[in-house]
Amino acid sequence: MLAASEQRPAAPFTVLHREGLVHGFLLLRTPEGETIATGELTQGARGDRVTSKVVFHFKDGSLHEETVIFSQRDRFRLLSYHLTQKGPAFKHPTMELTINGANGDATARYTDDDGKQKEASDHFNLPPNLANGMIATLLKNAPPGVTPLEASLIAATPKPRLVKMVITPAGQDSFSIATSKREATKYVVKVQIGGVAGAVAPLVGKQPPDTHVWILGGDAPTFVKSEGPLYEGGPIWRIELVSPSWP
Repeated sequence: MLAASEQRPAAPFTVLHREGLVHGFLLLRTPEGETIATGELTQGARGDRVTSKVVFHFKDGSLHEETVIFSQRDRFRLLSYHLTQKGPAFKHPTMELTINGANGDATARYTDDDGKQKEASDHFNLPPNLANGMIATLLKNAPPGVTPLEASLIAATPKPRLVKMVITPAGQDSFSIATSKREATKYVVKVQIGGVAGAVAPLVGKQPPDTHVWILGGDAPTFVKSEGPLYEGGPIWRIELVSPSWP
């Protein structure tokens, strides 16, 4: 008999909290606390259509830029996605991934180890829970009492690949804002690679590490931080909110 999670079809995330205008500041750090990049999150909404963009500028000149456009009419649905990564901080000197949510086409453009430009495209029957660039948004709308959650992702690899993510809440962690103590829900995001590749991945050390995301709940849920790789085979980096400092 199949487990319930294997029987359940991919389900979209219901809109419990609508997204709106956002402009936040981010830091990208190593687990030891060293800051390696500064970033910004900008987001705007027009009707049911939301455009969200995250940019990180690295100290070594590298760039990570991620833009997702999605609809929030009753349920979240990815409309388009564009990722650009370039510079010595990443596995490939350049990596670009585009996803067309309307027709299911995905294209990866990258520079190989010999400096040659390569391109690979594929067509997918996109599941309604596709989460590229939207994981924090979807977790802010996590349905109460439903675990584990399932989402899908097209990985930014030399050949785009659709993978499943299983997301499980892992308790509450405390943090402070000045003298005010709060608690955020910690989520563990585990990538499941299907097929033969998924069966052998743990044996050859290629199983992606888990990503951890912390969400502050309540009437206005918000992202607090995350820890995980930004690219295939990458190190664990921490994304945190940061406030401006004044002289």
